[in-house]
Amino acid sequence: MIKLSPKRRKLYLLLRKVIGFYPRNLELYEVSLIHKSALKKRENGRIINNERLEFLGDAMLGAIIAHELFHKYPDRNEGFLTKTRSKIVNRLFLNKTANKIGLNQLISSQSHLSLKKTNIPGDALEALIGAIFIDGGYSKCRKFILKKILTPFVDLNKISDNDDNYKSALIEWAQKHKREIHFITDEIPSILERDPVFVSVVEIENIATGRGQGNSKKESQQNAAMQALQNVSAQNNHLPS
Repeated sequence: MIKLSPKRRKLYLLLRKVIGFYPRNLELYEVSLIHKSALKKRENGRIINNERLEFLGDAMLGAIIAHELFHKYPDRNEGFLTKTRSKIVNRLFLNKTANKIGLNQLISSQSHLSLKKTNIPGDALEALIGAIFIDGGYSKCRKFILKKILTPFVDLNKISDNDDNYKSALIEWAQKHKREIHFITDEIPSILERDPVFVSVVEIENIATGRGQGNSKKESQQNAAMQALQNVSAQNNHLPS
């Protein structure tokens, strides 16, 4: 800290509050907070941004959440685990969480919109997770996700008990925004005497927006609608109210 400039010392202390420990490699965290729109360059002219760290953080977040759900619900099937994880690891939730922990105040970007109307905070949160993993290893990364994200902002019991009707929510969104929506479902014949599998595709304005499968037509359409809602959220930064 003694060798840090006043500006970097301030960031160092702010990061301590956000992540819960003092970073060892401050430059790594600085990169995690640089959105590509900031157009920052190193002395050699190479552009730097947080996209690579975001890629890593996204993978670590998904893996750690999956690990926690796997142990918390030993008797639930893969479909339940996937659906529950998707309710946590989605852009809307990550954006809100990043803002709640104050990460939006540390991000470098040139966005002309308020950060609250973009996915930049959520992207930075994933990049921060990637930086924590590189700087502190799996243990500190897991501790950050559990202590700073999962415990304060997620009620797993409430989420797992909430059987969301994604199809109804998507239809409600389409009606509200005057969009044409169609569900196309095909049945895949049974193989080796197993039950048939249904595959559904959601088309919004004739564009495939979500895909899902299940052991019934209803389940496949629900899964397709869930993916479509996530894509709508990522593209338009809002979900049905």
